[in-house]
Amino acid sequence: MKKRTFLKNIGIASFAPLLHTQNSGLQTESDSTVLPNHFDSEEAFWTFVRNQYELHPDFINLESGYYNIIPKPTLEQHFEHIKRVNLEGAYYMRKHRFEDKDRITTQLAKIVGCDRKNLVITRNTTESLDLVISGFPWKEGDEAIYATQDYGAMQDMFEQIAKRHQVNLKKVSVPNHPKNDEEIITLYESQITAKTKLLMVSHMINITGQILPVKKICEMAHGHGVKVLVDGAHCIGHFDFRIEELNCDYYGSSLHKWLATPLGAGLLYVTDDQISKLWPLIADNKKNPDKIKRLSHKGTIPVHIDLAIVNAMEYLQWMGIKKKEKRLRFLKNYWLQALEDVPNIVINTPLEDSRSCGIGNVGVKNIKPATLAKRLYDEFKIFTVAIDYANVQGCRITPNVFTTINELDTFIKAMKSIALA
Repeated sequence: MKKRTFLKNIGIASFAPLLHTQNSGLQTESDSTVLPNHFDSEEAFWTFVRNQYELHPDFINLESGYYNIIPKPTLEQHFEHIKRVNLEGAYYMRKHRFEDKDRITTQLAKIVGCDRKNLVITRNTTESLDLVISGFPWKEGDEAIYATQDYGAMQDMFEQIAKRHQVNLKKVSVPNHPKNDEEIITLYESQITAKTKLLMVSHMINITGQILPVKKICEMAHGHGVKVLVDGAHCIGHFDFRIEELNCDYYGSSLHKWLATPLGAGLLYVTDDQISKLWPLIADNKKNPDKIKRLSHKGTIPVHIDLAIVNAMEYLQWMGIKKKEKRLRFLKNYWLQALEDVPNIVINTPLEDSRSCGIGNVGVKNIKPATLAKRLYDEFKIFTVAIDYANVQGCRITPNVFTTINELDTFIKAMKSIALA
């Protein structure tokens, strides 16, 4: 049986162009996954998008930051990948696994804006960034800088290398409402000394959604000879940018967040001059220290997740990253602006479009975040997440492309009810 016929018979013809030929496009051949390109109105488009999701009937989901649930086309195609890998078994793992991953990585590099040779697929942001932090060529007395608002897993790894390699750690606290970029840049620069080797910065702070001026911070740090590691967990598939244009040394992200792949997909970007300097988390048989693949060895993994990255990229390309960014920012501005002048409401996210996109954080004076999150769910069936550390006390609100204005109106009404009680 010919390969093409075999693929169609098991229901994955839509991936044959990408995974089994030299075609570099992301076009699908399957009629069942073709998405329309014409809509009578913007409202009709977003109504169609909402119907592409299977949403829980018992609550309003305003917590897309941890994990973006998958639209039906991606989910259905993911199931087909599982069937395929199970059907082919070791044949797939030995004959197609690595070839497919190389081609998927090449396409992903185009989407995120970098060279293929600088990118590897990982399982999540934690794995990507901890690989850099733990594998950095530390020496006793070196210094590292990061923020108290940074993700806990990275802070834990910094604390581990501090104990293991006698590295000195310096923390800054990023204001929720900075006056300008220079205030943030100066904050990080004030901690740099001749012993500083690595600075970690969040592209988008996960607990507030604040977007930091990463490119300017990188330029400042490089002027002092300091390398920059960027936590971009919430950025790929969220708003439009190119990794290479940030001028950072390392960039990590989770694809199962705003790109909406299945759980367990991430990426790591490393510049040419830094690849050979990192120690892998798991030793690999790749002996060339200048090849980034030596950093991505993980043994046997659920490869169907990697295959589904293709479908998530297809869906994003159909929607358009600029269109998605505009929608996410509109949704955030809609609820945030409705609450900003309400008595007792505390907004923890900058209002300027350049400093935030789809994620926001809001609290109520004299109410603990955990209590607020519980009341939102128990009384109004709205699911969020409580944030109560650093200088952030509130609930993180992360609508998605499936969120409706009516749902946000329910949230606004609920917050006003709680705040004005």
